[in-house]
Amino acid sequence: MLKYGFDRDLYLEQQSEYIMERVNAYSKLYLEFGGKLIGDLHAMRCLPGFDANAKIKLLHKLREQVEIIICVYAGDVENNKIRGDYGTSYDREVLRMIDDFRAWDLEVNSVVITRYAGEPAAEQLYNVLKARGLSVYFHSKTKGYPLDVDTIVSPEGYGQNPYIETTKPLVVLTAPGPNSGKLATCLSQLYHDSQHGIKAGYSKFETFPVWNLPLKHPVNVAYECATADLRDVNMIDPFHFEKYGISTVNYNRDVEAFPVLRRILTKILGKDCPFASPTELSVNRVGFCITDNEVVEHAAKQEIIRRYFAAACDYKLGRVNLETMQRCKLLMEELNLRDEDRAVVTRAHEYLAEVKARTDIPPLEFQVVAAMELTNGRLVTGRASEHMTATAACLLNALKALAGLNDELHLLAPSAIDPMYRLKAGVLKQHDKALNSQEVLMALAISAATNPLADLALKQLRKLKASQGHVTAILKQAEKDTYRNLGIDVSCDPIFASENLYYDA
Repeated sequence: MLKYGFDRDLYLEQQSEYIMERVNAYSKLYLEFGGKLIGDLHAMRCLPGFDANAKIKLLHKLREQVEIIICVYAGDVENNKIRGDYGTSYDREVLRMIDDFRAWDLEVNSVVITRYAGEPAAEQLYNVLKARGLSVYFHSKTKGYPLDVDTIVSPEGYGQNPYIETTKPLVVLTAPGPNSGKLATCLSQLYHDSQHGIKAGYSKFETFPVWNLPLKHPVNVAYECATADLRDVNMIDPFHFEKYGISTVNYNRDVEAFPVLRRILTKILGKDCPFASPTELSVNRVGFCITDNEVVEHAAKQEIIRRYFAAACDYKLGRVNLETMQRCKLLMEELNLRDEDRAVVTRAHEYLAEVKARTDIPPLEFQVVAAMELTNGRLVTGRASEHMTATAACLLNALKALAGLNDELHLLAPSAIDPMYRLKAGVLKQHDKALNSQEVLMALAISAATNPLADLALKQLRKLKASQGHVTAILKQAEKDTYRNLGIDVSCDPIFASENLYYDA
């Protein structure tokens, strides 16, 4: 059965309390958010019980005092950088974030396009946002950064950036991904506020690494895996240890940037920086809300293995370099983890061997199978066929298992799926004719109107949340999206499903 190791209510209570403590110390607080504000699936996977929307719920609770600034690096827009979990470009992600924040009744103050140097794609995003009535600003690269603090904190440095007028005591800065210029925007605003006589402060909202867990705790190692492409490395915060004699965990970018940050804050504030270390600068109560360390460690180890498979697939697809994949493999081996420690991987490989050995199944050019481990521990499988993908077949079998239906039962009659197959193959002329997971769920929903068993199976969908899946070939984005929307954590072997270079990409 699914076990929890994290107290989400305690987390919201403590994180809110410590944020408001920082807010009340200033006329205005700029709070830089690390990680995802909405849908933090990594935290949910590593900390069973964590609410993926905990951060946005916290801000919704404080909404009368909050406004949001979204930062996006012009170079990422120009290079069409893709957010890995959703498969969307950063410019589209900015639009999605605005819609989501508004749905949570949160005010979006503006969008800042950072380190702008005339990129045409950044100008296009600017025009799109302006046409929809949004405030948009260009910030250029800061003159003198990072060493010449006198120039940085001057009219020629931060003073060159337009001032973003804010009205709420808590200003949250977030971004579609890392290195988007949130810190620079915060510091630019602090400079301008100081020129306007406003007493403003700066802090970070962090989740990972967890500063009061051991350096090699699986939760912190999982964070290194998740940021392997950024070359992030967890380390003991030397500034915190020097000041307080206490070992805390931070990561290299924050530790390396802290001496410069401290000098800049001292220059802006006109007094000593109020924080002795990057750990002290951040608000992070995650470690105090873990209720079952064994459960959390197990979940984090599963995430490390899943991250390795993801990196291996991304390497095959040309999205990351060999070093990133090898880094994930090394982190996995540091904790003595193997592929087979993810039970659903072992079952998928076993089932593939079984299918290849059978003579009653029409052979496919490339046989693909999927396996799923339900939250009750039961393992189910599915295989690709001419009419259905392996993930779709596995999904149907999982629903039958949860509904207590016979595995041999056909939930979808040929009359329900044949027309869809003929439409894809004959009318739309799609190369990939087999029905995918989303299409099969649509067929199941239609069948549920007249078939009580299909209706019973459909009602089990919510029970799939936190199930584990594995597929023996690289998944298409559409299949990933469906499984993610159902809350299924899926991994896949770094093997292409066919020799097609375009049609099966």
